[in-house]
Amino acid sequence: MHTSAVDRPRLRGGTPPPESSYDVDIIILALDRFDETIKAVISALDQTGPSFHVHILDQGSAPETQARFTLAFRGVSNISYYVTDKNLGVPGGRNFLSEVGKGRTIIALDNDAVFADRNVAARVVAAFDRDRSLGAVAFNILAADGVQPDRSSWGYPARMMDRYNDEFDVVTFVGAGHAIRRRAWIAAGGYDSSLFFTWEELDFCLRAIALGWVIRYDGSLRVIHKPSARARQSWSNGRTRLFVRNRLTIARKWRASWIALTPRILGYLIRGILDRRLSPTLFGIIEAFRHDPLQPKTTMKPAMKDYILRNDLRYRGSLWTRARTEIFRRPRFDPY
Repeated sequence: MHTSAVDRPRLRGGTPPPESSYDVDIIILALDRFDETIKAVISALDQTGPSFHVHILDQGSAPETQARFTLAFRGVSNISYYVTDKNLGVPGGRNFLSEVGKGRTIIALDNDAVFADRNVAARVVAAFDRDRSLGAVAFNILAADGVQPDRSSWGYPARMMDRYNDEFDVVTFVGAGHAIRRRAWIAAGGYDSSLFFTWEELDFCLRAIALGWVIRYDGSLRVIHKPSARARQSWSNGRTRLFVRNRLTIARKWRASWIALTPRILGYLIRGILDRRLSPTLFGIIEAFRHDPLQPKTTMKPAMKDYILRNDLRYRGSLWTRARTEIFRRPRFDPY
């Protein structure tokens, strides 16, 4: 979970986080997208109630963009702006920002999203204070209109989408907006930085659930997501490969046999053919096979299996139903 000394980012703007404890770390990853990132930061600084510090990690913006960020954050006391020469990926970047902070709660916000109101952080802290079993909270990711759900950011069974304003337990959260109790983050070991991009949230949540933590979706905690094509990982330039590789890798971590994974692999191959992404799909499968011997295996305990069944699998239907909804009828990979 830790970053090597060689790759460790450098503080370039703002100020270091306080040495004393405080309530919330708000973490934002940046890669170009200057205007969008500034809006995200402003919405973070606008939060009221708990004490907080905002951390930004720039993972490769152009030099002129980094200079603009540095100037923008000059003199702002509760912001830390870090830069790194190497893109650590989403999980690696979040690990770094979470490690340098000391808040008892970690809130992550995408750089093309904003908080829908000024009280999100306060309600997150209150939720963790009410329920000591709560390890992480999934936010309600709204589309650009601020009303309808962002369908591209719905990480739960499709039949539950009409409950997007409700509250219910889940097995994962969507990275665009979420919160983690620091104690749960430490206990679960943070993110697996080797995943680099996609499925890192599920991987973390499964380890947290195995330790007895609850993951909860809260529709009252809203962020507005306006996806930007700039610096976005496209399905054609690596996202498909990582999507397939990482999901199979995570399944293998929990001792799923390759025979048991055959239906999933076939589903990925069919999607790859339909979306004209067969080559990266095959590479993803091959990489999962190659990395497999290095992965430590863990057996899911009955309580963990029951949690996943109650809060996810029972809403997805039979294998045939899942194939129809997730392979054939599901919108094709988005163009980014």
